[in-house]
Amino acid sequence: MFFMIQERFIKIRSYIITFLCIITLNFFIPRLMPGDPFTFLSAEEGQIHTTFSYEDIQRYKSYYGLEQSLGRQYINYINNLFRGNLGYSIAYKEEVVTIIKNRMVWTLSLVVAAIFFSSLIGVILGSLSAYKRNTFLDKILYFDLIVLSEIPAFLIALLLLFFFSAHLKLFPLSGGISHFTAFTSFGEKAYDVLHHGTLPLLALILTRTGTFYLLTRNSMIHILEKDYMRTARGKGLKKGRILFLHGLKNAIPPVVTRIFLSLGSILGGAVLVENVFRYPGVGSLMREAVFLRDYPLIQGIFLIMTLLVIVMNYIAEILYKKMDPRVS
Repeated sequence: MFFMIQERFIKIRSYIITFLCIITLNFFIPRLMPGDPFTFLSAEEGQIHTTFSYEDIQRYKSYYGLEQSLGRQYINYINNLFRGNLGYSIAYKEEVVTIIKNRMVWTLSLVVAAIFFSSLIGVILGSLSAYKRNTFLDKILYFDLIVLSEIPAFLIALLLLFFFSAHLKLFPLSGGISHFTAFTSFGEKAYDVLHHGTLPLLALILTRTGTFYLLTRNSMIHILEKDYMRTARGKGLKKGRILFLHGLKNAIPPVVTRIFLSLGSILGGAVLVENVFRYPGVGSLMREAVFLRDYPLIQGIFLIMTLLVIVMNYIAEILYKKMDPRVS
């Protein structure tokens, strides 16, 4: 009992240390970029210019506390953070929490759907591939899915955009919903949202399915060699029952863990994909915040994403122990 409490304390301490390191980097890294929230980068001229007078800049810096030393700003940032105050966006003139909440709905919808479909497809194909090991079906699935998983999400997104949107004109070029459109029903609006989100979702699914496929295949190959699986085949049970009831039930724990652990990588892919399609999620918001040097907004976005990843890792650890008591 003592060792279990000690182990849990060590894990909680490691999470706390990780979180403190992340929020420290989260504070200092944006301030290492050239310029500040009151200057803008000019791509045409290749230089930094400002649209504020010197007096305006000093007044704004004083208002947001940017004229203080980095040490004092950091202390204020930590104090506000532990009071649940993420600050006020300099560029959008709105609370950071409100801005992120409005954009996070789009991103989480995309990410959750991508995890669900990529894991479902990966598990089914991985199980079939393991059952048909070393056959033509196994080899073609293995080659195609591994190749797809190695291609960056933004590159697949660009290919989908050029072919299905620009060339075939089957899907919108950008956005998450048609603007200046009066929808007559909820179903019409939902269809429009799904129509805009199909290609970004497809790009994420194509890049993530290979991970779940490979994990399921390897796990199933190990399970299929067990004695109880040979017994099930010897009893003359149907292939589907052997594969999905007896085999997959024992091979699924590492896949479930990977679903939660993959949140960070899928969020990273979603950030790039959203910028390709100009999808109105956190990815597009992050690009705008970095360009505008909006320190509170940058800090808020990275903090929320970090918390999501840490929480998902913790849930994955708990679920894996529940599903496989041998780990405990």
